[in-house]
Amino acid sequence: MPSRHDPADCVADIIENAEWVEGYIAGMARRTFEQDGRTRDAVERCLERVCEAAHRLGERAEELMPGQPWSDIRGMGNRLRHAYDRVSLDIVWNTARDRLTRTRSGSATGAGAPGRGQSAQPIHSTAKSIIP
Repeated sequence: MPSRHDPADCVADIIENAEWVEGYIAGMARRTFEQDGRTRDAVERCLERVCEAAHRLGERAEELMPGQPWSDIRGMGNRLRHAYDRVSLDIVWNTARDRLTRTRSGSATGAGAPGRGQSAQPIHSTAKSIIP
């Protein structure tokens, strides 16, 4: 069954939350991240939103943003929600620092980047790799 969520909104959510994560951890060392509960919570919440947006995209995710490990992304969301007490800090840190922020570059700042309420059509040319 197709999602009732607008794909452009889902992609915008992925981009927006990736930008927030990038800002939260900018210039932060891993040890500081480990000791800063507020930042850890904020990053985990943003990752949950990214994963939920990927879930909402469903089968369209691969079409709109090819080459991403969508199953792994959705699985991380399940883990963050349901196994929160067993989430590896290293996985959260590495995802936030290396996998999420590095590949977001250009996707939100490119000309014609999709915004809320826009047609899903521009996504094909503007949404790049969000999560490797």
